[in-house]
Amino acid sequence: MEVTLSPHIHILEHKLNYIFKDKQQLAEALTHKSFKQPYNNERLEFLGDAVLDLIVAEFLFAEFRQKNEGSLSKMRASLVNENSFCKLAQSINLGDYLNLSVSEVNNGGRFKASLLSNAFEAIMAVIYLESGLDEVKRVFYPIMQREFHIHEELLPKDYKSTLQEYTQEVFGCIPTYEMLAQEGPDHNKTFTMQVKIQDTIYASASGSSKKTAQQEAARLTLEILQEQTTKL
Repeated sequence: MEVTLSPHIHILEHKLNYIFKDKQQLAEALTHKSFKQPYNNERLEFLGDAVLDLIVAEFLFAEFRQKNEGSLSKMRASLVNENSFCKLAQSINLGDYLNLSVSEVNNGGRFKASLLSNAFEAIMAVIYLESGLDEVKRVFYPIMQREFHIHEELLPKDYKSTLQEYTQEVFGCIPTYEMLAQEGPDHNKTFTMQVKIQDTIYASASGSSKKTAQQEAARLTLEILQEQTTKL
């Protein structure tokens, strides 16, 4: 099977401080499905997401010994998401090495949060498969600590968790999310989600993934609830 890799892949390896052993699997991690090869990075992305979820949880567990489960969960959710992984991918210029179709490149694919996040998870999965969990930690932790000041109050907000806590306390239930629309081709979809609390629709929002749209809809809902509380 033909391996498609940038001739400058050694620059990426230098930034990661890691030399990949299996170049075919690395090519798979960097290949988007729009590139029309027998392989793409979706399976590796699935595995990488689970691996990063675990090692971020372990890092927070060891680093913040006084924090309870709720605080740790919020911190993990703020680090293990599309936007955070996109930022980490951008820090190593990962977009430069992606195998994309011409149309995807022309549509700004090298800069899309969803594509960068997925590829970042996929290359971490490759490191895990060929070198183990400790090696993923050695590569990932310095990147994470360089890009984020990991302190509970400084991390991005997890609006979904905040909204769920609020609705459980005030309404005695949890919010539900419904997809209103899914538009665009497979490699460039836009999702629109809405939030309902006890059959009342509060807000809707769009994003490049369901998670992103849900977070934004949750944020808007929290603003609406805050305004309603202020008027009381």
